[in-house]
Amino acid sequence: MPVEHDEDHFEGHFEGRLSHALHDTGDRFDADRTALVAAGLARGRRLRLRRRATVLGGAAGIALVGVGGALLVPWGGTPAPRPSSSDVAGQPSGTPTATPTGTSTAPPVTSRQLIEALEGLLPKGKVSEQDAKGATNSLMPPYVRLVHDDGKGPGAITVGLDRIEPGSEQARQTTKCPDKALTPHDNCVSTLLPDGSLLKLFQGYEYPDRRVDTKRWTADLVTPAGQHVSVSEWNAAAEKGAPISRSEPPLSTAQLKELVTAKVWRGYVDSIPPNTGGTGDPAESDPPGSPGTVEEPSYTEILDTLVPLLPKGAKVVDRGTDYSYLVIDDGKGRSLVEIDVQHGMGDVADELFGDDAETLPDGTLVTDRKDAGDKDVPGCVRRTVDTLRTDGFRIAVSSYNADGPHAAPSRATPALTVKQLREIALSPEWDRYR
Repeated sequence: MPVEHDEDHFEGHFEGRLSHALHDTGDRFDADRTALVAAGLARGRRLRLRRRATVLGGAAGIALVGVGGALLVPWGGTPAPRPSSSDVAGQPSGTPTATPTGTSTAPPVTSRQLIEALEGLLPKGKVSEQDAKGATNSLMPPYVRLVHDDGKGPGAITVGLDRIEPGSEQARQTTKCPDKALTPHDNCVSTLLPDGSLLKLFQGYEYPDRRVDTKRWTADLVTPAGQHVSVSEWNAAAEKGAPISRSEPPLSTAQLKELVTAKVWRGYVDSIPPNTGGTGDPAESDPPGSPGTVEEPSYTEILDTLVPLLPKGAKVVDRGTDYSYLVIDDGKGRSLVEIDVQHGMGDVADELFGDDAETLPDGTLVTDRKDAGDKDVPGCVRRTVDTLRTDGFRIAVSSYNADGPHAAPSRATPALTVKQLREIALSPEWDRYR
């Protein structure tokens, strides 16, 4: 059950930059048990990503799926070559040349340099509301923001710079197109560039549920040296709280690609002092005793195990790629079924299971609940059965009366009853992953 968070517009700019890192995981959080359950699931996913990153980080290559097939990315942390003199010609004054990430001896990029670089790369138009943060503060990576008007209305544009471990799971997730069931969007393409960089071009919306029709288009570039450049633009003067001012954001996808791949940004990433930005988060590290080396089952393994456990007559019409879900139809309408399989969740048992939780003879905790889902969709009904074995192994299964978390109800009640959800969650078939 993906969690969603709603962020304020660049509050002190730290919240804004953080929000973009979390954006595709959602748009709200309530301090109630439903939110705690969802937060626990999100925590499990973070643990899974870190554990898989440990395995994938040392591999010779990783697969990027979703662009008409699998792309083998030959990443092993090899530094990108220095740009030729033609590459750096015409760059703003003071721009450091690209070097292996984190080894540049150039002074950290300043706010003024970032603003000048972005303005110089944009097509003709009026620029206003410029704001930026250089690489002098180790608490967050640099960014630049402004409003651009090409005569068709103002649109906000931001560029963020950071580092990502080459070949890591985070690098793959950053440049992988999201599942439409989780993040509704109009178009997304991920490609491998000739220099070995991965590029994702995304056309979606600020609010996945479209409660406000503000468009958000993004471009993410991750180079073989781990330089991460992220560009976002909107068809409004601000990402939130501003009226729609034009039919589409200012830059076309071709212009987005040209902007995000500009060599100037890579040099600026290399000027970031060590420990600025990056991927490490001590607050997210595994607590002592956590099974950090346990390999979580893949989404394919989870869904392949789930399908035979469905009741007879439940036809699978769709299945997830970015998280473990199915859409089933029992003849009464489509229903989303979500499942999460997690290790090491014993330390949050008190937060996830109340005093009314059932304890089975083998010590397994079981609870069920009914709510309206995480997205505030009118008429939405979600049933959930949550289980926790004594070794911290957790299975949570949910069924909706709609075919997606943002979708309008397609039936009166979810396809799976509490009894059926319980049978699925407690099935011994899951023991193979313990």
